[in-house]
Amino acid sequence: MSASSGIPVVYTEEVREALHDGAAVVALESNVITHGLPYPDNAATARKVEDAVRAGGAVPATICIEAGRIRVGMSDSDIERFASLPDIPKVSSRDMPLVLAGGGLGATTVASSVVAAELAGIAFFSSAGIGGVHRGAQETWDVSSDLIQFTRSKVAVVCAGAKMILDLGLTLEYLETQCVPVVAYRSDDFPAFYCRTSGHRAPHRLDDEQVIARAVEAHWALGNNSSFLITTPVREEDAIDSAEVDTAIREAVARAAADGISGQGITKYLMRAVDAATDGRSARANMAVLASCAEAAGRLAVAHATHLAERTGR
Repeated sequence: MSASSGIPVVYTEEVREALHDGAAVVALESNVITHGLPYPDNAATARKVEDAVRAGGAVPATICIEAGRIRVGMSDSDIERFASLPDIPKVSSRDMPLVLAGGGLGATTVASSVVAAELAGIAFFSSAGIGGVHRGAQETWDVSSDLIQFTRSKVAVVCAGAKMILDLGLTLEYLETQCVPVVAYRSDDFPAFYCRTSGHRAPHRLDDEQVIARAVEAHWALGNNSSFLITTPVREEDAIDSAEVDTAIREAVARAAADGISGQGITKYLMRAVDAATDGRSARANMAVLASCAEAAGRLAVAHATHLAERTGR
């Protein structure tokens, strides 16, 4: 257990030893378990994501909250328990102090996971897709807390961009304004979750994992206390055509407005509409994105750990 920040952080033995040895570790969110697929598919997916991190050469550290502590690394029985228990709350970064104080269970989102990863000393985090600026945010001010947290947490975030239900142009503008680097790994475009392209070019492209590792460290060495965003597109055979998804979203947005659906309910409404329009292909693509991002994050975390070891002579 570590509590140097005043917040108790508990590690599994595997994660603790990897961090002590300077080995590559990739943090993962537990919200995928509790608020993703139904049981037992959610547990199977969580294990596949951890296996993908291992395939990339790193140690997975799925994060959750329990008994007033941040738990870094979940055992197989922990995953099974979180997958089968109903009503475990989704915990974003703003909710963390309340859930920690209350002593209950909590499943971490992207925003809370990067908070926990930094506290735990883990440099890399993987997610299928980040939140962003919502469509119509000029009127609603609906901006994901993920973006806000990226301005505050020194963690390299590996993902497949953001969902097309968002305004991806404004999402990129926000990240630029906040000086959060966005690098496309072996791709020219900013991806859109299970679509290989959002229609927007990425600000930077880097193909060499060692160069990315050096860029991550240079970002923080320059005094920045923000995240470093690395995108990797889903494999072509698992992708869904972006035009097909965009059409489904536009139709669903119109129906949502007519039905009076807004706020936190809009994301789930739109995602279900896309799943229906693609005959379930989007749900299968979602699982593929989780795994492909996790494997890429594993490789990149290994390159980063190697760079640190060479720099320090460890």
